[in-house]
Order: sequence, then structure tokens, then C-alpha cells
Amino acid sequence: MTTTGSADSLPVLTGMYAAEARYLAAGGPGRASFDLLAPYFSPDVVLHQAPALPYGGTWRGHDGMARFFLAMSAVWDSFDLVDQRFLATGGTAVVHTRVRARARASGLVLEFPILQTLTVHEGRIAEVWPFYWDTAEIAEACGHTSGQGAGQDTGQGA
Repeated sequence: MTTTGSADSLPVLTGMYAAEARYLAAGGPGRASFDLLAPYFSPDVVLHQAPALPYGGTWRGHDGMARFFLAMSAVWDSFDLVDQRFLATGGTAVVHTRVRARARASGLVLEFPILQTLTVHEGRIAEVWPFYWDTAEIAEACGHTSGQGAGQDTGQGA
């Protein structure tokens, strides 16, 4: 892990990724409680995933984030964060992550980068925009056809 920049958002991000590791070690979506991650996300957090992905759409609030993690676990057999680099300036952060993941539908192992921009407000993650280099490759490996993903903008807690 490499870090650069201001300290405002960095402790929130490193804390969230450590909590995510504990969440996954405890069984992850459907087995572990989202309460391990909740303190790092604003109650009205918004996650924007590319519509072409199997878990694409806009996910809102803690309920939306919990559903997002369930949708991700339905698509990926494994999703390992191999390397991360953080650039944090105040309440804005950019995280470059190299991922190695195995698709449940095909068994294919993909390695790809994700670049996320995150907004941290009052010590919690308020908004996340992940950018994938090749959403078509990911969708194909996961057996996903074109159209909206599972997340669609369903509103907070819906």
C-alpha cells in the first residue's frame, strides 16, 4: 500500500479497507454483519457502479451498500485487492487498486485495475465512483448481458 497527500480522508479509507478484510474473513456478505463496515460509510452514502457491470447502478445508504456486497459476492468467487495506492487531499481521495478476481459464472481469473474517487465528509465515506478499465471484459467473464446491473437507483434502504 502506497499513500500520498493530506491526512483527512486517509484514516477513514485505511480503516474501511481493514474493516472490509475483517468482514470478508468473518464470512462476508450473507454471513458477516455489515455493522463491521457501517462506521466508515455515511448513512446516506452513494455508490455509483458502471451500468454495464452485473452489479451496476447506484447503491444508496447502508442498506444499499449491504445489498451491493451481496451482489458482488454472487458474481465473484474471489475478489482480492492485490495492491493499493492512495492519494488523499482533504475530503477527496483517489484509490488505485489492482484486483485479482475469479468469476463464479465462468471460473475465469481476471486481473484488472480499478480507480475510485471517494468523498469523505465528517469522517465517513459519503460518495464513491469506481472506474474500471474494461467493463465489457468483466461483464463477459461474469456471464452478464447488456443492460442495467442489479443496483439500479432504488433509493436509500429500498
